Amino acid sequence: MDMIINEGLVNEVLAVGQDRSAPHVREVLAKAREMRGLTDHEVSVLMGISDPELLHELFDAAKYVKDTIYGRRLVLFAPLYVSNLCHNDCVYCAFRVRNKEVRRRALNQDEIAHEVKVLVEQGHKRILLVAGESYPKEGFDYVLKSVDTIYKVKSGRGEIRRVNVNVAPLDMDQFKALKATNIGTYQLFQETYHRETYAKVHLAGKKRDFDWRITAMDRAIEAGIDDVGVGILFGLYDWRWEVLAMLQHIRHLEGRFGVGPHTISVPRMEPAVGSDMASHPPMPVSDVDFRKLVAILRLAVPYTGIIMSTRETANLRRESFALGVSQISAGSRTNPGGYEENDISKEFEAAQFQVGDHRPLDEVVRDVASMGYIPSFCTGCYRLGRTGADFMDLAKPGAIKQHCDPNGLSTFTEYLLDYASPETREIGMALVDKVMGEMDGKPQRTAQKLVEAVRSGKRDVYV
Repeated sequence: MDMIINEGLVNEVLAVGQDRSAPHVREVLAKAREMRGLTDHEVSVLMGISDPELLHELFDAAKYVKDTIYGRRLVLFAPLYVSNLCHNDCVYCAFRVRNKEVRRRALNQDEIAHEVKVLVEQGHKRILLVAGESYPKEGFDYVLKSVDTIYKVKSGRGEIRRVNVNVAPLDMDQFKALKATNIGTYQLFQETYHRETYAKVHLAGKKRDFDWRITAMDRAIEAGIDDVGVGILFGLYDWRWEVLAMLQHIRHLEGRFGVGPHTISVPRMEPAVGSDMASHPPMPVSDVDFRKLVAILRLAVPYTGIIMSTRETANLRRESFALGVSQISAGSRTNPGGYEENDISKEFEAAQFQVGDHRPLDEVVRDVASMGYIPSFCTGCYRLGRTGADFMDLAKPGAIKQHCDPNGLSTFTEYLLDYASPETREIGMALVDKVMGEMDGKPQRTAQKLVEAVRSGKRDVYV
């Protein structure tokens, strides 16, 4: 709807010749470090940075903001694709209805339980349920049953403590039903905010309705879902235009509901079976521009989590941690049944897109810890009601770290004791002790109490 995205305003901001002199860029970066967000014109200034020294200063500012708000923690999760059935014809996606090259499958509840068991036994605590935008015979009830199945799976000391959901836009009653299943975040990508491009790449199906999709977050929040996640599929249109339009969407949510999205996802187009466009994006985003846009988003919406998927390579994902990314997927499969099969050679036959980082969870955890970050499996905020505006009220003054740092350390210690390889356990335990030693005051006492409880045999302790 035009009241959400004003294309003329985006075009105007991009057309205006911004002052991109070094002094002005540094002035914008100084404001960004105050963590109050940026105007569209200030964002446009940062988009134009090409000087290596200024680019370094941009990245340094993003790291400062991320560390100040989120600390060293990096939340880990796994996507669970339960179905690749879809009635839409999105030319960039392997799941599109007219693609005959992809092997179709919708997992039954027993198969979903098996997939979850595999993930639990790897050490995962968070799952993002993903489904193509069409369901088996029971319709939307399939999603509700799947969430219930995921929560019921137990294996040893493990279980999934929070299910986030990425499914097609819902009506109000469906959103209320989804809320009742005790999900965490409802996630939905607009893909592109540019209407003309949107019409060109969405040829058929309900997804062709731009307005129905862009208003989904309004319905979700009205239905009581506090945390929502937005995103863009970078490569469909000019990344600068898309970022400015998404910021309009975020301001719309903030203006109407008093709180914006809990997360922003930043997927780039990757090859997909049966899609020539996926291998040849209309407006590809270079690695330099990709790093730049991640850093800019961290500065423009400082209190919103940024998610980096396994679409990207291990090296680029490593670099993104210091640019503002706060959540990553690990050990991902994007085909239904992919965790049970565990056969990468078959994965692409039914996958939504080609994964760039195939490393298993343990290797990702070890790598993250080796860099000095705390791999966190925490779900405490969801279960204690620190969501939506309540979360932001703690995040904005920097107080959320008093909860997140101890909870991150305790859940990381759980992983190390119950699932980690010996090498990962050794590196991780040393990091836990080091980080606790560098803390002080109440956060240190809380962290020590929680970690000691886990080491003495307790599980699922949080504040």
